[in-house]
Amino acid sequence: MRPDAAEKIEGFLRALRAGAGPVLLLDYDGTLAPFHLDRFQARPWAGVRELLEEIRQQGRTRMAVVSGRPAEEIRPLLGLEPPLEIWGLHGVERVRPDGRRELERIAPETLEELERLGARLENESLDGLLERKPNALAVHWRGVAPERAAEIERKTRALFEPAAGRGGLKLLQFEAGLELRAGRNKGGAVEALLAEELARGAGAPAVAYLGDDFTDEEAFRVVNRAAGAHLSVLVRTEWRETEADAWVRPPEELLGLLRGWVAALRGYAADAVAPEGAVRTDGLPA
Repeated sequence: MRPDAAEKIEGFLRALRAGAGPVLLLDYDGTLAPFHLDRFQARPWAGVRELLEEIRQQGRTRMAVVSGRPAEEIRPLLGLEPPLEIWGLHGVERVRPDGRRELERIAPETLEELERLGARLENESLDGLLERKPNALAVHWRGVAPERAAEIERKTRALFEPAAGRGGLKLLQFEAGLELRAGRNKGGAVEALLAEELARGAGAPAVAYLGDDFTDEEAFRVVNRAAGAHLSVLVRTEWRETEADAWVRPPEELLGLLRGWVAALRGYAADAVAPEGAVRTDGLPA
């Protein structure tokens, strides 16, 4: 973590008031919501939904969720009406607030390879959760005993690694799982969003990306290269090495940052947006 992290957050919040319409990009699992063994029960931290709604009501911020999940899973869990823009499947899928869905085209031979490997994984009778996506296969082992998790990872790698690189397939490691996938990643989704904003002709927007997992690192890197004011934030209970500018712990420090966003757009000074310690920026593990 760079030593200027606290200054970076304060400067970014000040820039929100002066710049073009800001952009707030958010991962879901582990960032807006705690992990749950049943992913369909992973609802946002208390207070998150209300703050996102307040940001939307201010009418200045473009918000989008960028998640590895299919977009249809995010909408009912987040519970905002009308829904936010959602880029699912790490950016391969886009669902606009009005419900229009766009899906990046994947070559038929790549989809056939994923189908073949999925059948082999089912034959392995793995205890990990096999998740089939339109562009990917993911195996999860969260909550599995360490020895069994190591066995699941070994078997999954034995199938996935030889296929990586064929037909545009890439191997993606995430926390407690592996995914073999094709198509745009989260960094590509962020690039597409920012290109749209620049095309509006209002100048480079202030942009922030909040995420927790290894899959968010590419998005952090894209945001760190943005022309306008930018902020990349690791949202995690425990520190890990990251490209992000700052580290905040959920839920309280996350809520503090979102309150800071609301207050900054009301014109308050950055040093008055949250109680002392609400946003952790020292970059050191507790």
